[in-house]
Amino acid sequence: MLAVMSGAFQGSLLDVGNEVRPGRLGSSVRRTVLTRGAWVDVRPGWIGGADVLFDRLLHAVPWRAERRPMYERVVDVPRLLSFYDEEDVLPDPVLDDARRALDAHYGAELGEPFRTAGLCLYRDGADSVAWHGDRIGRGDRQDTMVAIVSLGSPRALRLRPRGGGAPSLRFDVSHGDLLVMGGSCQRTWEHAIPKTARQVGPRISVQFRPRGVR
Repeated sequence: MLAVMSGAFQGSLLDVGNEVRPGRLGSSVRRTVLTRGAWVDVRPGWIGGADVLFDRLLHAVPWRAERRPMYERVVDVPRLLSFYDEEDVLPDPVLDDARRALDAHYGAELGEPFRTAGLCLYRDGADSVAWHGDRIGRGDRQDTMVAIVSLGSPRALRLRPRGGGAPSLRFDVSHGDLLVMGGSCQRTWEHAIPKTARQVGPRISVQFRPRGVR
């Protein structure tokens, strides 16, 4: 399935020789306060050695294609997927380091640790995710957090209030960046990675979530 990607990811010239690890959080995290108790944090360039981690995950993760019912028919999910439940071994030790760092920074605010990791591979600009909130399970009725590590080609992550009423926001998520959606964001806002006609290479998204949030 990896052979069908239309473009290769071009790594950063500044990333050569970096140790593969998450960086500091703290004051380097920029928070955008949204409406209805929602917020988004961004920490650019959080993963040092992101080129190496991207390549390791691209080849080590057992990516799979899925089909899902939609509007009375079954369609291909426009990205490849892999999911690691809380008892599963993550596909790279750097992801364990990232999860520990997220727990240390967000633990008091979240009130619990991040437990699971969902990975998506966007092969090119035709791969996408439609407007949605992570509302399966507790995310439909409780405030929670979803922490996303982005690796590979930059893509736009869009957010809009659930039910409309305001323009959408755009966050350009780049190689090695961390983006965290928190508060009521999954219940009161929706997010999407839209398709793009631009020539873009592959992108890997790693989403850390607490127990019972999908």
